[in-house]
Amino acid sequence: MRPYFSFPFVIMAALGLFLLLAVLFILVQVGLVTVAFAKLGLSPGQALLWLVATLLGSGVNLPLYKTRRLVRRPMLRGQFYGFGAGMPPRMDTEAELTDQVVAVNVGGCVIPCLLSFYFLSNIGLSAGTLLAVAVTGAFCYFLARPIPGKGIGIPVLLPPLGAALAALLLAPPDVSPQVAYIAGSIGTLVGADILHLMTPRTKALLDAPVLSIGGAGTFDGIFLTGIIAVLLA
Repeated sequence: MRPYFSFPFVIMAALGLFLLLAVLFILVQVGLVTVAFAKLGLSPGQALLWLVATLLGSGVNLPLYKTRRLVRRPMLRGQFYGFGAGMPPRMDTEAELTDQVVAVNVGGCVIPCLLSFYFLSNIGLSAGTLLAVAVTGAFCYFLARPIPGKGIGIPVLLPPLGAALAALLLAPPDVSPQVAYIAGSIGTLVGADILHLMTPRTKALLDAPVLSIGGAGTFDGIFLTGIIAVLLA
């Protein structure tokens, strides 16, 4: 007789494999963060604290200000109207005033900015660092795209490549990891989020009640860009 596997066993095996992959993914993430922050001069305990604070802070948005805007939404009229019957439905628009809150994400904006300022206080502000941030910000500005109803989307791998290259070319070798993190975090934050959210066209296109700086689609980009840029540098 040939061996066979029952359906419940397959489900249990798939669940076990999923849990194993999840644990391996977490270990790899923690390992990468530890290696990256060791290059930055931080201890493994500080790296783990930063990782936990960033992940928990990704769900916290601090409101900055609120604006009211006029939004036109489509409305489907009844199927019977006018003098005829059985005519196709008519799509009209209805204007209404809605509130739109602009906020900052703790994990994607506040913590990376605080850590970047800490590194700046250690290495000092230089023209190379400013230029690296500006180049990375311009690069991310052209890469980012507004996604209606979600936020700003940006490719994951291209910003860290740009930040690491800018740090290697524009900063001294002994501070290139710190400059790579600063350029990857601040450059992505400014280029992908702030410059796009300052334009009324993008804010109207997103059509979201809350616009989070450093949240939504750019959190992954900011979170991974700082780590990968340091590893590459």
